[in-house]
Amino acid sequence: MYTSFIKTSIAFTACVLALCRPAAAQEGNRQLDDYISLAFAQNQGLKQQQFDLEKAMFALKEAKAMYLPTVSMLGSYTKADGGRTIDVPVGDLVNPVYAALNELTASNKFPQLPNQSFLLNPDNFYDVKLRTSLSLINAEIRYNKEIKQQLISSQQAAVNVYKRTLVKDIKTAYYHYYQALQGVEAYQSALLLIAENIRVNASLLKNGVRNGTALLRAQTEQQKTNAALVNAQRNAGNAKAYFNFLLNRPLKDSINTIVMAAVIAEPDTLTGISGREELKQLQALKAANTLDYKLQRSAIIPKLSTFLDLGSQGMDFKVNDKTRYYLWGVNLQWDIFTGGKNKFRAAQAQSGLKVTQARLDEAEQSLRLQLVQTYNNYNSAKAACSSAVAGLTLATKYYKDQLKAYNAGQLLYLELIDAQDQLTNARLRMAETQADLQITLAQLERDQASYPIHNPH
Repeated sequence: MYTSFIKTSIAFTACVLALCRPAAAQEGNRQLDDYISLAFAQNQGLKQQQFDLEKAMFALKEAKAMYLPTVSMLGSYTKADGGRTIDVPVGDLVNPVYAALNELTASNKFPQLPNQSFLLNPDNFYDVKLRTSLSLINAEIRYNKEIKQQLISSQQAAVNVYKRTLVKDIKTAYYHYYQALQGVEAYQSALLLIAENIRVNASLLKNGVRNGTALLRAQTEQQKTNAALVNAQRNAGNAKAYFNFLLNRPLKDSINTIVMAAVIAEPDTLTGISGREELKQLQALKAANTLDYKLQRSAIIPKLSTFLDLGSQGMDFKVNDKTRYYLWGVNLQWDIFTGGKNKFRAAQAQSGLKVTQARLDEAEQSLRLQLVQTYNNYNSAKAACSSAVAGLTLATKYYKDQLKAYNAGQLLYLELIDAQDQLTNARLRMAETQADLQITLAQLERDQASYPIHNPH
C-alpha cells in the first residue's frame, strides 16, 4: 500500500508537468469553452443584460418611427341647450312687408314670422376626421435617433463586459473546484497511509514488539485527517454549487474535470487594454453626451410640420356632399425667447460630457494599472507553481526514504508522521498553486479582453 501511494504521488506530479502538452490544452480548453457557451445561453444575469440591449434596440426603432407620418382618427359630438344666443329680428323685418302684401292680394298667403334666436353652442353636431401629420423640420428627431444608436453601442459593450466577467468567474470557479477535488484526494490518500500504519502498529503491539504509543498517535492522526477530509469535501461541494449557479444548472450537477486546461508558459501581454469593452462603453456614452449637447443647442432651429384632415361634419349625423370636407395646413414653431432655458440645458449637457471624458481617462489609467498588477501576480504564481512541483517531487522521495528507515527500525514513528504530513501538504500546495496560476491567467485574459466573444446582434 505504501508503494502504491508513492507511485500515485509520482504519477500526479507527472500529470501536472504534462499539462503543457497541446493535446491536454486543447481538451481542457474545449471543455471550458463548452461550459462557457452553456453559461452564455443560460446565465440569469446575462439574460438581464441582453433584455436591456433589446430594450435599447426597440428605443432606436421608436426614434426612427418619428420620421414617419402619424395617422389618427378624431371625432366629436356635441349636444347643447341654453347659453349665449344670437338674436335675429326676422319678424320685425318681414312682417310689415307681409302684412302689406296680404292687404294688396286680399289674402293670407304671407304669414307672420316670429323673431329667431340661435344658440352659439352647436346642438346635435358631429365632427369626424382622419388626420395625417408629418414633421418636416425637427432637429430633435434626428439627434434623438443618433443618441439611441450610441446607447445601443453602450449597452452592447455592457453585455460584453458582463460576458467577460462571467468567463473569468466560470474559469475561477472551475479551478477552485479542481483544487478542492485535489485536496479531497490528498486527504483520502493520507487516510490510506494512516490506516496501514494503524494495522502495522496494532500487529506489532499484539506481538509485543512495540508499545501502544505509536498506535495511539496513528489513531490521533486518523481523527485529525478525517476532520480535514470533511472540510475539504465541504469546500468541493460549495465550489461545485457555485460553478453550477453560474451556469444556471441544478447545484448538484456533476462537473467534468478529467483534464485541466494547460498552463501557458508565457501569455501574450502585448494586446493591452485597447479591446476592453469598458472603454467602448464610455466612448459610446461620450458620443451620446456630445449629441445631447448638440440637441440642446439645436433649439434655435425652427420646427416645421404639416397636416391633412379628411372628414365629415354636420347636424343629425347626416353625411352628404355638403358635410364632407378636407383641411390642409402647415405649422411653424420658432422659439425666439425662452428665458435662457435652452442655454442652461446646453450647459448641463456640456458638463455631462466633461464628466464622461473624466471617467474615460480614469478608466484607462485604472485598467492599465490592473493589467500590470495581474501580470505581476502571474509571474509570482508561476514561480510558486514551479516551486510546488519541485517540492512535491522532493516530499515524495523524502517520504519513501523515511518509510524504508521506519520499516528497518531506524526511525521514530513521529518522524514518519512528519514526512507523511510534508507529502500531504506538498500535494495540497501543488493543487493550490496550480489553481492560482490558472486563475491569474484567466484574470490576465479578462484584463486584455482576449477571450473570443461572438454576439448574435
